[in-house]
Amino acid sequence: MIYTITFNPAIDLVYQLDNQLQPGELNRSQSEQVVAGGKGINISVLLHKLGIKSTATGFVGGFTGQYIINVLENRQIPTHFISVDGITRINAKINDNEMTEVNGSGPAITPDNMQSLLTYLNTHLTDADTIFLAGNKGNGMSADDYIAVSKLANRNGAKLIIDSNTDLLTSCLTHQPFMVKPNKDELSDIFGVEIKTDHDVIHYAKELQQMGARNVLVSMGGEGSLLLTVNNEVYKASVPEGEVINPTGAGDSMLAGFMAKYIETEDYQTSLQLAAACGSATAFSTGIASRSLINSLIDQIKITKKGD
Repeated sequence: MIYTITFNPAIDLVYQLDNQLQPGELNRSQSEQVVAGGKGINISVLLHKLGIKSTATGFVGGFTGQYIINVLENRQIPTHFISVDGITRINAKINDNEMTEVNGSGPAITPDNMQSLLTYLNTHLTDADTIFLAGNKGNGMSADDYIAVSKLANRNGAKLIIDSNTDLLTSCLTHQPFMVKPNKDELSDIFGVEIKTDHDVIHYAKELQQMGARNVLVSMGGEGSLLLTVNNEVYKASVPEGEVINPTGAGDSMLAGFMAKYIETEDYQTSLQLAAACGSATAFSTGIASRSLINSLIDQIKITKKGD
């Protein structure tokens, strides 16, 4: 089984305006869109579109949390969210040709809430499972909670995939996650350097391996993506042609696509090819990409093996 964790999910309420936003005035939208959001949730949605089952878990509260559960279960995506006091956050996104965003903070997560999640995972995780730890922490949480999930996954033999901010990601590396996915800017932030070239990316990806990561996937926007494998092989994926509409969720889609193919084949090159197609397809879409668009892009993705 695949499990996805979203500690601080959200409902994204997107307003499309005809005119420029007028601060301090009444503004009327042309249309609205309501989206169940969060990195782990995005991963479960993309996996579902590829025909792969996952269980979405994490923390939700109130009527907004129930909305997220309903959206996922209506898509036949199993859920096991821990109910918390308060309401799952709502993010307001106002598009008047530029995007103005107001993100909610979300409910407080207590130690008992976290223990409930850990107990559930410990009961279910086996060495045949994969778990995605994606996104930022909720209120009241710390890096210790990420470390606790990492320890549990390691102890139970599950493949752990981490995509979070730099401090949370690096705090888990000693527990040997199967894969981490920083983007190029995040890799720069981790080491306090300016990364310019593929050689730089490879060098610092190897540093992450020295710190404990087994495989490192680095997304680089229009420059493609680089994969450093546990076998010390380096592969680069190209970018297909298309118009970037909304990059939100592209990195999540990339991770989901990679693991979907890797679980099936254990082949790094074909897994990276599907990952790049999934990430680009979502960037070319208004939401998480459709399977048909992903399939249409796969043949455009070229994978090259790079030397040291």
